[in-house]
Amino acid sequence: MPELPDVTVYVEALQARLVGHRLNDVQFRSPFVLRTVDPPMSEFKGRAVKGIQRLAKRIVMAFEGDLYIAIHLMRLGRFRWASPGTKAKNAAGKVLLATFSFESGTLHLVEMGPKKRASIHLVRGAEGLAAFDHGGLEVGAATLSEFAEVLRRRNHTLKRALTDPTLLSGIGNAYSDEILWEAQLSPIRQTSKLTDDEIARLFEATRTSLATWTDRLREELVTGFPEKVTAFREGMAVHGRYREPCPRCGSPVQRIVYADRETNYCATCQTEGRPLADRALSRLLGKDWPKTMEELEEIRGGPR
Repeated sequence: MPELPDVTVYVEALQARLVGHRLNDVQFRSPFVLRTVDPPMSEFKGRAVKGIQRLAKRIVMAFEGDLYIAIHLMRLGRFRWASPGTKAKNAAGKVLLATFSFESGTLHLVEMGPKKRASIHLVRGAEGLAAFDHGGLEVGAATLSEFAEVLRRRNHTLKRALTDPTLLSGIGNAYSDEILWEAQLSPIRQTSKLTDDEIARLFEATRTSLATWTDRLREELVTGFPEKVTAFREGMAVHGRYREPCPRCGSPVQRIVYADRETNYCATCQTEGRPLADRALSRLLGKDWPKTMEELEEIRGGPR
């Protein structure tokens, strides 16, 4: 799922192409993508875009007349842009959900798979838009004391706390792994047990990781449009790097698998060398779950 760095870069790219330009037409190619019909789409046509903003992981187009289009890309939604007289770049396996035609070009909303989870909401007024705000803290604009108060509001694992949109804004599965690696904290450590020093370390790691990756994605773009938005980035420390060497200590990166998602971490750097129970393997091993990384690698047949 596109997270804060990716969504920020999308917003900046759309600002450069859409602000001040009128919406000429919209075509919805999937009946599932449009989740609201009041105000009707007809009210948006002919109106100019006043601004583009990020609302947590949503991208919001603000139009004249206090109207908004809020788009949530979910896990596999992506944008494709075509300037006048050109075609948007194709993507293998894409499903076209909607096409927005502006004076400056055409914005395509596609989904990289058949599940069609991406959504579009048509919204009237700032109060209506506020209903989509889960209230998560924007860490980049927060103080350490505000961050600490949010973390201690409820007792969760750090992985859950970082990805809870009612606590922190814009962080998902990928960047939470990177943040916890940077902070050298276990994904299953309870927020209630964090020391002041650990919270300060996590605060700095969160701000640094998000800012660093946002800048890195900007540099990759130069003057283009974000075409390769993915949760698995070259240069990530642990996310998507199962059994590859940790860039800090060289130990193989580990994972916890749940449903179709996984949490990646370095046991040496983050869990004092203890492997965390992986749901699939721990069910099989039960009380024989290994207590050290050496025992775990022996069960798995040694390092890859």
